[in-house]
Amino acid sequence: MPPLLPLLLVLRSRTAHSYSLSVSSLVTLLLRRRSMATVASTDPVCPTNTRIGWIGTGVMGRSMCAHLLNAGYTVTVFNRTLSKAQPLLDIGAHLADSPHSLASQSDVVFSIVGYPSDVRHVLLHPSSGALSGLRPGGIIVDMTTSEPSLASELSAAASSKNCSAIDAPVSGGDRGAKTGTLAIFAGGDESVVQKLNPLFALMGKVNYMGGSGKGQFAKLANQITIASTMVGLVEGMVYAHKAGLNVELFLNAISTGAGGSKSLDLYGSRILKRDFEPGFYVNHFVKDLGICLKECQNMGLALPGVALAQQLYLSLKAHGEGNLGTQALILALERLNNVRLDNAVASKPSA
Repeated sequence: MPPLLPLLLVLRSRTAHSYSLSVSSLVTLLLRRRSMATVASTDPVCPTNTRIGWIGTGVMGRSMCAHLLNAGYTVTVFNRTLSKAQPLLDIGAHLADSPHSLASQSDVVFSIVGYPSDVRHVLLHPSSGALSGLRPGGIIVDMTTSEPSLASELSAAASSKNCSAIDAPVSGGDRGAKTGTLAIFAGGDESVVQKLNPLFALMGKVNYMGGSGKGQFAKLANQITIASTMVGLVEGMVYAHKAGLNVELFLNAISTGAGGSKSLDLYGSRILKRDFEPGFYVNHFVKDLGICLKECQNMGLALPGVALAQQLYLSLKAHGEGNLGTQALILALERLNNVRLDNAVASKPSA
């Protein structure tokens, strides 16, 4: 039997050697993971080395995601209603059963869902959310119109995992989504936004607005502008109708003057045709204007035009018209004035 002291020294030596190997292996592993994350975050975005995840395949998301697929990117999609994702699956998208699963096989994850609560659930849920599945160096791009404070929260949560988050809501409606001509309002790290330019360019024009949350603030300001423009458009149409004008000729006449607007271009003819299919849902616009008014209260701002527009849109929701498009605002004005623009196109002025 060996003496006790030499035996203790041998055991101590072996334990120290084993501990040293364990620490060395751990450090090597951590450095390797950091290196992988750095490589992933510096690689240029292109179809050969960038895997895309897309959460939300509704009216807007479906068309936006299709542009990425058509450009050759590998795209995995998630949507609560499978039928809404089917058109993308038909052109080559892969299907994930959760945002977590989607993110685990993606380098950049886009989301465009309905409400801030949806954003929180699909991105920040501790077990099923996308951020929980995203590897270091990954990027989340939330294109939902949401709360600026939530965008900042998402950015901080992503940073804690060595990931990035960009808030990038869009404007341009379903037509802009289909034609790839959306206005994109981006907030967050400018270098990350620039890195994502090849993807944004497929959907429209990206406008860098500042740090985290600034994209959301810009989109809310956009909604404030649109709200009053839509009220003016439908009021002008009701007035022209009541005055005996041919409303179609009236809209054509003002379209090239100071009364012209993007809202007129997008929605004027749809209103005349009683086409209220959603390019953007009334329900979602009510949500957006509610966020606007909440932010106004936080800032001490009085913007009565926004408050009026929200009340008119809320009246549509009260009549069960929340799933119509925002051009359905004409219905609220028709009810207020007991008129209907059914024959707005039919009559032509006499010579």
